[in-house]
Amino acid sequence: MMLLLSAVLFFSTEALPGDAAGAVAGADATESERAEIRKRLGLDEPAVARYVTWLGDALTGDLGRSSAAGRPVAEVLASRFGNSVVLVGLAVAGIAVLATVFGLVAGLRAGRPGDRLLSSMTVTLIALPEFLLATGLVVVLAHQGGLFPAVSMFPPGDSPWRHPDMLVLPVAGLVLGGLGVATRLVRAAVVGVAGSPAIEQARLDGESGVRLAWSYVLPAAAAPGIQGLAVMAAGLLGGGLVVETLFNYPGLGSELARAVTYRDAAMVQGLGLALAGSALLILFVGDLLAGLLNVRSRPTSWRRTERGAS
Repeated sequence: MMLLLSAVLFFSTEALPGDAAGAVAGADATESERAEIRKRLGLDEPAVARYVTWLGDALTGDLGRSSAAGRPVAEVLASRFGNSVVLVGLAVAGIAVLATVFGLVAGLRAGRPGDRLLSSMTVTLIALPEFLLATGLVVVLAHQGGLFPAVSMFPPGDSPWRHPDMLVLPVAGLVLGGLGVATRLVRAAVVGVAGSPAIEQARLDGESGVRLAWSYVLPAAAAPGIQGLAVMAAGLLGGGLVVETLFNYPGLGSELARAVTYRDAAMVQGLGLALAGSALLILFVGDLLAGLLNVRSRPTSWRRTERGAS
């Protein structure tokens, strides 16, 4: 899969109009100057030959050199990757907690007023563009409320943990952007198991409320919920470009947007490959965790209820 993604990433980047030579040379450069820059950057070679060279170097950890910044792509990746991981990790944790609570409440009360209210809220969050949600947070909490800074620019090389106030709005923007879909996924999983014989037997045994949801419904719905959360985390890691750019957060998303602006193909390809590999790793871990939460590994109370129902 990584091999296929690397080919798609490289040749789709090659198909974009313009190249790094044009961005480096500037609008006033002559054709001979552009040709010299293309030769220096290796852009005069066939695309297939450059792909093979790039892929071989990537296997050794060399992702090329940025034509715009003049820095190795691996160095930029190392300095920005941790910031994006912190942002996405906090957002996924917030989404997991809120989506679990809202999804359980809605799924166990399917069709009732509480479910309809939560469903309306989640559909609204899904319909609203991410940039609009983030902009609303800036207007309400930064400009009008003055509670948090409107931008999240901290000194290069500094840890985001040293500036927790600058993390609030970007994390909140990602949470609002993913909460609607995550809640719908959890609700669907809960509705799917709420009518099972084991749950009905638990209700007949007197289980209800929080204990029913926590000890019986949640273990059964955990596997699809974790897989959905893994998809969400993989999407946020590469899809946080809007939020990072809006708040000037020094992560991979904002660096990728800058690379596209300057036609920096080496940076786009290197960061894109790293994001693709990270997304595949997250999805793989999600599948592994979901496999551990199948029927054989459910809590003893769940298996006892299933035997009683049979």
